[in-house]
Parts: sequence; C-alpha cells; structure tokens
Amino acid sequence: MRFLADENFPRSALQSLRDAGLAVDWIGDDQSGAPDEQVLARCAAEKRTLLTFDKDFGEMAFRKRLPAQCGVILFRITPQSPSEIADIALSAIRSQSEWGGYFSVVTRERIRMTPLPSERRTEG
Repeated sequence: MRFLADENFPRSALQSLRDAGLAVDWIGDDQSGAPDEQVLARCAAEKRTLLTFDKDFGEMAFRKRLPAQCGVILFRITPQSPSEIADIALSAIRSQSEWGGYFSVVTRERIRMTPLPSERRTEG
C-alpha cells in the first residue's frame, strides 16, 4: 500500500508511519500549497491513498472517479498531539488490508468505509 499525506497531516506523525515501514509521501515536500484537485490527481497518477483531515476530499473523490487502487482516508479527530495521530493512523491503517477503492472516515471509535465509484465503471 502506498499513501500520500496531505499538508494538514502532521510531519512528525508522517515520520512515525514511515518508521513503521509504510510507503508515505507528503505533499508538502514537493508540492506545498498545491490545490486539492492537484493533490487528488497525484494520488490517481501514483495509485496512492490520501491521508487527510480535509473533508472536502470526500465529495471530490466521488466526483473524480479515482482509479480502483486509490482511496481517501479522512481523519475526523482533533488530536491532542502529533504522536496521538500517529498512533491512531497506524492502528487504522494496519486494521485493513486494502484502502484502495474506498472513502474511509476514521474516528476514535470506528472506521467507516464507503466504496468509491471506479473510473473503470461506466454508466448506461
């Protein structure tokens, strides 16, 4: 699994995920200030799942019909510290074998996963 962390994802939490062996890029490293549409396009191009605190990505992910290998994980928590978000994110990510193809909402209590319409599906 490959991930892309949005700029709102704490850098120290990002490092904890990397230290745990996860393949996570951070949009702030080379595309700081990129608009949301560009962030989502990068996820699609690199077949990554987005880690974010920005709920706007939900509607956008459904509208853009991401490739089946892509997904969005929205963290709906107010972390007390970057280490807390690292713990919650790592636990959530490890709890599922596949994040691609889903818009997922992570809270302290649960994970809700909603299938995304794939770019491969056609209407008609």
